[in-house]
Amino acid sequence: MSERRVVITGLGVVSSIGLGKDEFWKGLCAGRSGISEVSIFDTSGYPVHRAGEVKNFEPGSFIPKNKLKGMARASQFVVAAAKMALEDAGLAEGELKNTTTGTVMGTTMANIQSLEQIDKHWTEKGEDDVWPINIIKYPSNSLSDNIGYFFGITGPNYSIPTACSAGNYSIGYSFDLIRQNKADIMIAGGADPFSRITFTGFNRLYAMAPEKCQPFDKNRKGMMVGEGAGVLLLESLDYALKRNADIYAEVLGYALSCDAHHMTAPSMEGIIHVMRKALKNAGIRTDEVDYISAHGTGTPANDKTECAAVKAVFGAKYKEIPMSSIKSMLGHTMGAASALEAIACCLAIKESIIPPTINCETPDPECDIDCVPNKSRNHPVKVALNNSLAFGGNDACLVLKKYSS
Repeated sequence: MSERRVVITGLGVVSSIGLGKDEFWKGLCAGRSGISEVSIFDTSGYPVHRAGEVKNFEPGSFIPKNKLKGMARASQFVVAAAKMALEDAGLAEGELKNTTTGTVMGTTMANIQSLEQIDKHWTEKGEDDVWPINIIKYPSNSLSDNIGYFFGITGPNYSIPTACSAGNYSIGYSFDLIRQNKADIMIAGGADPFSRITFTGFNRLYAMAPEKCQPFDKNRKGMMVGEGAGVLLLESLDYALKRNADIYAEVLGYALSCDAHHMTAPSMEGIIHVMRKALKNAGIRTDEVDYISAHGTGTPANDKTECAAVKAVFGAKYKEIPMSSIKSMLGHTMGAASALEAIACCLAIKESIIPPTINCETPDPECDIDCVPNKSRNHPVKVALNNSLAFGGNDACLVLKKYSS
């Protein structure tokens, strides 16, 4: 049996710059920042006080009250985003019962806030005060489990906790399942909530900027913690054509690698390897790439290393390829990051607009790429590359293309 072509037909977003793909895209194109003062907990004991917090999300608008009780914040995000993606794809919930449908979700910390609640009750009042429901809410598999439960999906169900590249991992694995005829439709993506543990951890790593994220800027001071969810509806091309679905993009291929270099520092060789492998798997030449969605965290080491890797892969023409980082607007949404960036790639392909890297003030000679500084740009995009790099060297690169018959 020949391998099937795989397309993306639905997008769902929960982000600090808007809910739904339309508000998300408007925010990206306008260069809107989702960074604000933290309101979830008191940050007075920390050196920084800002993050990409989602402040306009009402879970009851997406999830019935009787089902909300067992869902922590990240699960609420992915169920809401999955509902938006299904609606965007024009798929009614009843249609999923007649197909092999599955879900794969990526995450870094899953429903970590539930673990914080467990610790709080345990330390303050003892074991008997721990709420059993928080134990059920916490595990990383609860993200994909809740999507299955909410939509009655009985096909493949996985959660992938490969940190900041987990969204790309989930899309890649979903692509494999459809291509190999093991599923017709896959709900893929990633989510992470804002939490005290995450905020504390990155503060202790001295990786956070105090005011704003400035990828590729000479005076960049670090990343900003963010939260949200990005969900994509993937299906076989045959099924999409059969139901006359609108197609955002075709998934041509992807690649994964572990550079086995360092737990937190990126490896240029690892990034080079994963990009070259993804292009080879997708059957795409370097001169066919029109846009690179950068991992672009805004940390000195990451941006410098990623730019050096892009120069090595694309040679003298690296300056001709626009390469922007939407983390400049959203902050780093961890397990949701590359899923949201894949959604941005889909919309860039569909709308022929490239979102900017905002907060660019002083050029860095070591990052002399075309980072689409501060303003979005009209630019045709036929092929987009989505880079994601994670702690432990878990890198992933996804290749998307404008659909043509």
